[in-house]
Amino acid sequence: MTSFLSSHPKPLQDLETDVALRAILEGTATETGQRFFEALVQNLAKALGTHGAWVTEYLPETRRLRALAFWIDGQWVKNYEVDITGTPCERVIDTAKLVHFPDHILDIFPQEEGLRAAGAVSYMGMPLQDVDGRILGHVAVIDRRPIPEEPRVHAIFQIFAARAAAELQRMRAEAEVREREEKVGRLLSSAMDAIIELDHRLHITRVNPATEKTFQCPAEKMIGQDFRCFVRSEDADRLIALTDELDRRPEGQRSLWIPGVLTACCPGGQSFPAEATLSSFELHRRKFTTLILRNIHDRVKAEEKIQSLTAEAEFLRAELQSLHQDDALLGESPAFRRVLQDIAQVAKTGATVLITGETGTGKELVARAIHMASTRRERPLVTVNCAAMPATLIESELFGHEQGAFTGATKMREGRFSLADKGTIFLDEIGELPLDLQAKLLRVLQEGEFDPVGSSRTRKVDVRVLAATNRDLTAAVKQGTFRDDLYYRLNVFPIRLPSLRERGDDVTQLASVFAQRFAAKMGRTLAPLTADAARRLQAYHWPGNVRELQNVIERAVITAEAGRLNLDRALPETPSVHQLPVDRTALLRNAILSAKELEELERSNILRALETAKWKVSGEKGAASLLGLNASTLSSRIKTLKIQKPG
Repeated sequence: MTSFLSSHPKPLQDLETDVALRAILEGTATETGQRFFEALVQNLAKALGTHGAWVTEYLPETRRLRALAFWIDGQWVKNYEVDITGTPCERVIDTAKLVHFPDHILDIFPQEEGLRAAGAVSYMGMPLQDVDGRILGHVAVIDRRPIPEEPRVHAIFQIFAARAAAELQRMRAEAEVREREEKVGRLLSSAMDAIIELDHRLHITRVNPATEKTFQCPAEKMIGQDFRCFVRSEDADRLIALTDELDRRPEGQRSLWIPGVLTACCPGGQSFPAEATLSSFELHRRKFTTLILRNIHDRVKAEEKIQSLTAEAEFLRAELQSLHQDDALLGESPAFRRVLQDIAQVAKTGATVLITGETGTGKELVARAIHMASTRRERPLVTVNCAAMPATLIESELFGHEQGAFTGATKMREGRFSLADKGTIFLDEIGELPLDLQAKLLRVLQEGEFDPVGSSRTRKVDVRVLAATNRDLTAAVKQGTFRDDLYYRLNVFPIRLPSLRERGDDVTQLASVFAQRFAAKMGRTLAPLTADAARRLQAYHWPGNVRELQNVIERAVITAEAGRLNLDRALPETPSVHQLPVDRTALLRNAILSAKELEELERSNILRALETAKWKVSGEKGAASLLGLNASTLSSRIKTLKIQKPG
């Protein structure tokens, strides 16, 4: 820019108002920012014919003025800043009015070095104010000649000041917007969550760096895309419904936390669980929606791990509580030695085992023994009683469920198969499993996978399955209540547990162990079993097997007298033919037995004789001799009663 000052300016009395105003409009009409203020002060000096002019920004914290443009003697003064204390500018700022010193300015402010250095004679300043009256800065002129009181001069000056105030206010607003955008940009850039801005069509208009990282996709490939490409279809439908809900909310309440977990989808095919916040706003009558997604994969895995460890701890506590029962796996009878042999053979393999036997024979103990002797012993043994759970809940119990999968599913839960991963699961009473779940169990056995309830996410597991039942599964298959393919898949290695009445002297051995254990627990001392006590225990038919024996012995210890078991109180009150075998005549006089009881009595008696004779039927010390029967008769009864030698 060139100087508009002439060496011989016209007196202010000759000021042409129209020319001056035109100079203001023409000189500043096309300029903004710094160039605007430079044009303003130059044209102000030209219009008024002054020696210098400047426009400043006020810094109230320090009471200083910082020049936006300072023109004097045809030159620009750069980086001018001054303390207003004791200056005519202070009057302008403090009074918020036009201040005019037409002459003798140095007499009024003798200490003002700036005025003295400029040789100033007169001064005129006008504050720059915003619409609320706050001081933004000021505009001023000085001259080496007097500036007379001239209303036209004041009017022109006020117009210049108004133009300067408007531009300064615009610049400040622009700076605030820019600062706000920079802050938002920094927040977006530093945010750990994915922040996605959507237009009214729900197309992506903006993403932050975390979104690129989370979805493993650059921003340029995401912008313009329909957001439904990046979430599971059912979750997209839910989000669309929620955006409609937001539109119906009043201003200031258009934000909500999305309950439950979403499944976000990456362009590469990967997916991850996420939680989300949704908000909407309008800008220039255009609707925008912001979706904030947080990848909670690690948190979900951590929660699953915590849940798994908690459940595992519960199972371990249960195992510790039942360790004292492991001594029930004692016995010397041929039938039981065969069971122990089977356990040793199958334990170190990964084979599925089907354990059968009457109630109370110790099927769970056998399952635990197999697990503890296997390569999976460092992982949990998870037990499920299929008969103890309602049919409506057993699927969730086995395979787990997602949050909201059904009424009452307030949070995600791991199933027993997940908890047993790399370990062993024991399915007790497998014969009670509903038909519809048998197919899902078969899938786990064959494929090692399942779907939790309410989830489309397939889970893979490595689980060894042990199953047990007291039912005849072959009969159940024929009746159509048990799948034949599942039965064959479970029956890879069958183990049949003999009833206690088939185990001969094992009854006495187990009773002695139980008696000493219960006595120690109660702080008592017991004498060894007497011959009479042993005989009575062996004579009883034990329909509840080992479990019943434990209960009887515990009662006998509680009621013991003089260190002797009290079997009179412990054994069932109704006499059995097995309890008093010596006096059969008396027994028959006092008890009426059913045909089945008589058959069982005979079978048990023959078994005891065979075990005593080490399964020798004829000859001296053979079972026939012990029973007082012909060998051929005994052989016929053995066949009829389907008595088989173990092993």
